[in-house]
Amino acid sequence: MDLIVGGGKFGCYAIEHLKTQNRAFTVIDTDPNCQAATQFHLELTKTPTQTGEHLIHGNLQTVLQLITALNPEYIYPTAPTHIAADLTKLKYNLQPWLQAIDTVLPRIPPALILHSGHGNLILSYNRDYHCNEKCPMPQTCPTSGIKKPCTMTNLMTYAAPNATILTSHSMAPGLGAIKTTELLTLFQQVQTQNTILIGTACDCHGVFTALQKP
Repeated sequence: MDLIVGGGKFGCYAIEHLKTQNRAFTVIDTDPNCQAATQFHLELTKTPTQTGEHLIHGNLQTVLQLITALNPEYIYPTAPTHIAADLTKLKYNLQPWLQAIDTVLPRIPPALILHSGHGNLILSYNRDYHCNEKCPMPQTCPTSGIKKPCTMTNLMTYAAPNATILTSHSMAPGLGAIKTTELLTLFQQVQTQNTILIGTACDCHGVFTALQKP
């Protein structure tokens, strides 16, 4: 079974995909009347299981609890935030590590920088245009016309070789998910480190978040 963090438009894309695969899932959203609830007639529950289709009214703390309780295979980060980093920050009470991003910036082409600041760096091969929905991520971006010299994952690994970068695995066109096992490995790393630079990337887009212990 899988977790879907966010019941908006992209959460609905994830549900559509998982239904075609006959996979069980649980959606977590702060709004019990989110789009996924109404579009797919999901009923709220407080006790999700590893089978069936469930909706939980909750937040990132709820996601952490469900990772332990349900052991999902994949987590679909469809909410507009850096889910892997935010879960890590919450679990270990971390703070932004502002200086780290400055060490990464010189190794990133400026044309790919969408946002930088407050310990975060957002990158995209399609910085100035809207992405096509359910795009299959071809080597040449269909909206910007940029031919990618390498995947964003490879670029981020080059720019920050000491970072922990999670792959947003392509599950369907325009839909990515991270493996829970990779997230748990990240959690284990944080236990022995005072600072950490976390990345999540697909072929086209990526985000870094730098965190440190207080």
